[in-house]
Amino acid sequence: MKTVKFGGSNLEVPVIGLGCMRLMKMEKSAIPYYIQHCLELGINFFDHADVYADGECESLFGEAVKEAKIPRKKMIIQSKCGIVRGMRYDFSYEHIISSVDGILKRLGTEYLDILLLHRPDALCEPEEVAKAFDELEEKGKVRYFGVSNHRPSQIELLKTCVKQKIHANQMRFSIPYSSLISTGIEANMITEGGADRNGDLLDYCRLNNITVQAWAPFRGKNGSFVDSNETYPDLNWALGEISAKYGTTKTAIAAAWILRHPCNIQTIAGTMNFDRIKEIATATDITLTRDEWYRLYCSAGHLLP
Repeated sequence: MKTVKFGGSNLEVPVIGLGCMRLMKMEKSAIPYYIQHCLELGINFFDHADVYADGECESLFGEAVKEAKIPRKKMIIQSKCGIVRGMRYDFSYEHIISSVDGILKRLGTEYLDILLLHRPDALCEPEEVAKAFDELEEKGKVRYFGVSNHRPSQIELLKTCVKQKIHANQMRFSIPYSSLISTGIEANMITEGGADRNGDLLDYCRLNNITVQAWAPFRGKNGSFVDSNETYPDLNWALGEISAKYGTTKTAIAAAWILRHPCNIQTIAGTMNFDRIKEIATATDITLTRDEWYRLYCSAGHLLP
């Protein structure tokens, strides 16, 4: 499994991580085996959030790790906070601290490797975030910090007070859902992809050594785009031809497309299927050519001006 430096730090993370949002859909008895299976594939990065099944996914993970007697040092555990489901986003000092304490208790661990702020809080006060981050770092509860779904300007606002480096930004990203790319390619255009929705986020993250994490890497407009021939016929035709060339699957090629970008994007795969996670892991052995990468991009309906 290939690794990248996490946000310019000395922490090495696999380019494929496991998103644990759907852990509730697994048989409880299978979860310890699935975690072990991921570790055997070199996927030792586990992404959580306190709102995933209202914390139940973290509890199931913690119980499974304990049952399987997996040493804490073998895993890189990330979680997110800041969403109060159906009510508000909350970056207050009190909410961040109480959220992390709950996360640690459910996971059965003394520390998080990484904490992300989940969704931008319109009422964010950077001083409050800084106070919380300082306390979490000083008490050894969190080692690295980052954000999710944040624009560059929102990160810059946090940096006015937060002294810890923002190491990661987790964003929705896939071949069809790639405004992070189209905004740059369709610069100075009035086309749909030319609308600036992210402030050149990929370039910003590259310039600032921030690891981009791709969530929903296999989802398009109406669920998964892989084998969705009615919605994405051209894309699936291209995925089929390219996967045949490499002797792999469409899913692996879709992951390889993300990994080909020089931003060193980390793909967060949310599957709970043993075979599918194995497919995705093989993407790390594939380097698409420029022709293949752009062919897939255009096959999803994006423009080249």
